[in-house]
Amino acid sequence: MKRTLFFLTIVAACFGCTHNPITGRNQLSLYSDKEIQDMAASNYKQFLSANKVVAKTVGSEDALMVERVGRRIASAITAYYTQQGMANILDGYNWEYNLVESKEVNAWCMPGGKIVVYTGLLPITQTETALAIVLGHEITHALAKHGNERMSQAMIQQLGGVALSVAVVNQPSETQGIFMNAYGIGSSVGGLLPFSRKQEYEADRLGLRFAAMAGYDPREAIPFWERMKAASGNTKNIEILGTHPVDDNRIQKLKEEMPDALSVYKPK
Repeated sequence: MKRTLFFLTIVAACFGCTHNPITGRNQLSLYSDKEIQDMAASNYKQFLSANKVVAKTVGSEDALMVERVGRRIASAITAYYTQQGMANILDGYNWEYNLVESKEVNAWCMPGGKIVVYTGLLPITQTETALAIVLGHEITHALAKHGNERMSQAMIQQLGGVALSVAVVNQPSETQGIFMNAYGIGSSVGGLLPFSRKQEYEADRLGLRFAAMAGYDPREAIPFWERMKAASGNTKNIEILGTHPVDDNRIQKLKEEMPDALSVYKPK
């Protein structure tokens, strides 16, 4: 079994790597953007139907805020990708932004721009700007294809790296669990899997810049992540800490990235 896994890993490393122009590095990506986006759309719809979505109506200020922040960051990202001649990377993106009633402290973004914020996160974000910092970070995980990278690794380890279409038919619950876990949404297959330090730094750096480009003060990232670090003393219901651990090195890295983010910050 170990030899087989080793062989599959070597084969994947040779034939399953793609270059990501945003992160600037090669990544293991066994599945196409369309495959991942189609699976995201299906799982997103299923998730929303199984949870209480806060309606975006007059008086629902939090839900309207999530929509507003998401749209501003998505608009900034679209403009940036277009300016860089990479608009095609966003093909298939159909942005959606929803606030879900839950005590969990969490937020995530699936491929294709499928965003969810839990109400339990808002007492820690406290401000619209801090929420923008979180969404910039989560959207970057999707844009940087960190989920595809994590899912590819997990599929090799758990299901032998089979084609996604085959895995969905033959092992649907396991495949869905791996997918949800890869995007920080929890899983019935093992526990929550933390993003790698490299992935976290990429999401911090680019997410900070995207939030700033959308007109949100990137300096709010420091007090927000310090609040998250303080909250880590009580991890009950704080799901985001399972996938996004906070430490002093991370906060220091954010401070180091601040001049770059401030260079593109234009208050609105």
